[in-house]
Amino acid sequence: MAQIKIYGLKDNLDKNRDAISSSIHDSVMSALEYPKEKKFHRFISLNKDDFIYPDDRSEEYIIIEISMFEGRSIEAKKSLIRELFNNINTATGISAQDIEITIYETPKESWGIRGMPGDELALGYKVEV
Repeated sequence: MAQIKIYGLKDNLDKNRDAISSSIHDSVMSALEYPKEKKFHRFISLNKDDFIYPDDRSEEYIIIEISMFEGRSIEAKKSLIRELFNNINTATGISAQDIEITIYETPKESWGIRGMPGDELALGYKVEV
């Protein structure tokens, strides 16, 4: 399971939403061997007054937070990060300087999905990649 939040300025996210979403999903499917039908993205559009960031970032600056089950290897997570930078830049022109990524891992039993604790679910895909 992976839930993904994307924060950014409203105008930038409105313009790039579909390309960012596709880039993220392609990266997750490749690096984490994630099923195509499992796509959970939430875009949080912010006004300029509500999104404060350093001067060395542009108005294209985005933050990507990924919450997922623990169990992926360090190499799988690094591959995901590299693919996110590359795929988003290729699809939108947003530079790596303007993309920040944080991965949060939690045990399956800390999730509630479809009325069950996550560790009791039959996922249909492996987490240990």
